Amino acid sequence: MARPFCIEFAGALYHVPAHGNAREDIYHNDIDRQQFLLLLQNIVNRYDWYCHAYCLMDNHYHLLIETNSPTLSNGMKYLNGTYPPYFNRQHQRVGHVFQGRFKAILVQKNAYLLKLARYIALNPVRAQMVRSAKATIRVKPYNLHHYPNILIFNKLKFT
Repeated sequence: MARPFCIEFAGALYHVPAHGNAREDIYHNDIDRQQFLLLLQNIVNRYDWYCHAYCLMDNHYHLLIETNSPTLSNGMKYLNGTYPPYFNRQHQRVGHVFQGRFKAILVQKNAYLLKLARYIALNPVRAQMVRSAKATIRVKPYNLHHYPNILIFNKLKFT
């Protein structure tokens, strides 16, 4: 069966969730999260994306990405292809880390940007990992003192 077609164009906004294989954790500690964020930062800069919001849960992540050119598939291939070898090496394991290919849900910017950012921010609250979204919001991407990690951007790029 062929992969679903990913519609890509300049200015597109995507909700990109990816889950751990068999619902297994994809981060075991803050070092894993830091490595994932470093890769994400590299990709955001390399492909000229805006990361409006992200949330790293134990066994999945959510990204809210806006692309300036049709590069989502290339960037996600790099992210989901580079992190697993690191994770497997760090934790002396083999096999898949992510459950299948990433999903990319094309979002109408004007109608859903704030709603989707709120959904991403409240994900750890709904999972009862924190008491409120306020406890998870970060102003810098590498502030890993609290768990889980979420960052809400307002049209900012990683620097």
